[in-house]
Amino acid sequence: MKTRKLAQLAIVAMILATGVAQAQTPSTGSGQGFPAKPVRIVVPAVPGGGTDILARLLSPRLTENFGQSVIIENRGGAYTTIGTEHVARSAPDGYTILIATTPHAINPTLLARLPFDPIKDFTMISLLARPQSVLVVHPSLPVASVKELIALAKAKPGQLTAGTSGGNSAYLAVEMLKARAGIDVLNIPYKGAGQALNDTVAGHVQFQANTLLAALPFIKSGRLRAIAVCGEKRFALLPDVPTVAETLKGFESSGWYALLGPAGVPRDTVLRINDGFAKALRTPEITKRLTAMAVVVDAGSPEELARLMPIEIKKWGALVKASGAKAE
Repeated sequence: MKTRKLAQLAIVAMILATGVAQAQTPSTGSGQGFPAKPVRIVVPAVPGGGTDILARLLSPRLTENFGQSVIIENRGGAYTTIGTEHVARSAPDGYTILIATTPHAINPTLLARLPFDPIKDFTMISLLARPQSVLVVHPSLPVASVKELIALAKAKPGQLTAGTSGGNSAYLAVEMLKARAGIDVLNIPYKGAGQALNDTVAGHVQFQANTLLAALPFIKSGRLRAIAVCGEKRFALLPDVPTVAETLKGFESSGWYALLGPAGVPRDTVLRINDGFAKALRTPEITKRLTAMAVVVDAGSPEELARLMPIEIKKWGALVKASGAKAE
């Protein structure tokens, strides 16, 4: 009898101990205990472009905010769809997230088929920022304006080359330039903006559109020449550089960075991630650095991004059709 009671007490003790251990273990599927391990940010492009620069700029502050390591993983290629699909197929626990850019809205029209649905297969977490784009040429190209670039391209049909990240707003900016100006230029789609930028700086291609975030150091050093900005207004950082629209009326191409997760990320985890990124972006030193590179911080709520994404897909889809752009 005494032995039986001792056995029963031992079982009760084990049950209680298990319950306490479980209560003390942080949850990996809930925002309350999130994150309990490193967070992986997928950049769907090769290193060196604007998205990669932004992710690495935020990484140290995010590590502080989350109390866990933040790992940047570059998965470039196929017009950003390789990295994007990887996130779409990842576990919806918040530990694998994506910094998406305008290709997420452009690709549904540009590509014949996508391996994911750009809305249904993702959890919208936050808009992050809006970069400004610039048209730059290699110094060896004898042009100093859009008008001169168009004239040269018409004098040498099919001979000028541009290098842009395949499927992003910069790629589409060159395609729109070709369509609006009626010029024949080879627009080479790279796996990422960084790779395209490096080849333009090296003179392997003659011009490109890129974010000012990525191109500004090369403009300042004289290794690239800025001939126009792609947005609606001139940049305060480059007050003497005109807009493309001053030569081609109505021309406008500007992008954004947004944070997405796989479909089904728990609401409290989404809010925890959203808060961590918003705090990082609004840190004075980061805001100052981004402003100096013509990037406007625009951190918002998940609901705001959910409303914005269908609008962006429709907007960029119309621009793809109007430009006649086709995936190479």
